[in-house]
Amino acid sequence: MIVDTLKVFVTVIEQKSFSRAADILYISQPSVSLHIRNLENELGTKLLHRSSKHVEPTQSGDILYQHAKNILLLYEEAKQKINLLKNEVTGSLKIGASFTIGEYILPALLAELAVQYPKVDIEVTIDNTEEIAQKIHSNHLDIGLVEGNVSHVDLNIQTFAKDEMILVVSNNHPLARLPVVTTEDLQDQVWILRESGSGTRAFSDLLIEDLGLRVKRSFVFGSNEGVKQAVIAGLGIALVSCLIIRKELDAEELTALRIKEKRLFRSLSIIRPKEPTTSKAIEIFMEKLLSSEK
Repeated sequence: MIVDTLKVFVTVIEQKSFSRAADILYISQPSVSLHIRNLENELGTKLLHRSSKHVEPTQSGDILYQHAKNILLLYEEAKQKINLLKNEVTGSLKIGASFTIGEYILPALLAELAVQYPKVDIEVTIDNTEEIAQKIHSNHLDIGLVEGNVSHVDLNIQTFAKDEMILVVSNNHPLARLPVVTTEDLQDQVWILRESGSGTRAFSDLLIEDLGLRVKRSFVFGSNEGVKQAVIAGLGIALVSCLIIRKELDAEELTALRIKEKRLFRSLSIIRPKEPTTSKAIEIFMEKLLSSEK
C-alpha cells in the first residue's frame, strides 16, 4: 500500500537512517531499502543521498517529504472518521436555539444527524437568546445556539457563523420606492420589533440608538413569523435576519432597504458552560455544525 511506503520514506528522512527507521517500524533494513527503491522507480527520480553516516533528501525527496506528511495526516483523519461511522453512537443531545437559528438553520442539520446516527436522542428547545443562555447556565441544555450578545460571563462563547441583518418594508411602504435610504429617511418610522431578550431585538435597539433614530411608534411580536406578517401587512419597518426572509423576497412579498454605505452583520454563537460535559454525540454535533458553516 502506498501509505506504508510513504510512512517508511518519511521515517527514513526524519531519522536520517535506514537502520533506525527499520527499528522504529519493526521491519527489516532490506525491507526499508525495497520501499525506497520502489518509490524512486515509480517516480523516476533519486529521492535520497546515502552516505556511511546519514541520509539526506534530494530536492525531489524534500518535495515528496512535505506532501507525504500531509497525505499521512489526511489518511489518519479519514481512518478516524471511518472508525467513528463503524461504531454506534448513542446517548442524548439537548440543544437550545434562539428562534432564527432554531427555525432556519437547525432543522436541516438535525435531519442529517438523525440519518447518520439514529440512536442519538435529540431534544430541542427554541426560545429567545436570553432564555437559552439561562438554560445553559443552569445546565438544563448541553449546547446553546444563539444570535447576538450573551451577558453571562461564566459561559464559553464561540462564533460559528455571521448573519446579515436587513431592513424590510411592505411593497407599498413609501420607503420601498427609494433605491437607498439614509438616516434621515428612517426618522419617525413605525417599527416592528421582537420581544425583549431576543437577539434580533437587541440588534434592532442598537441600530436605532447608533443612528440616533426617532421612533414614531413600535409594535412587539414574540416570533419571527409575527414580525414578517406585520411588515407584509404594512404595519411598519423591521430589521430581520436575511435567513428568515429569503422566500418572501424571492416571492416579492417584501422589499429590502439598502442603507447608504452600511451593511449590518451579527455573530451566531455556540454557548456552553465553562466546564461542559462531553459525549460522542456532542462532539459529532459540534463537528457538523462547524463544518457546515465554513
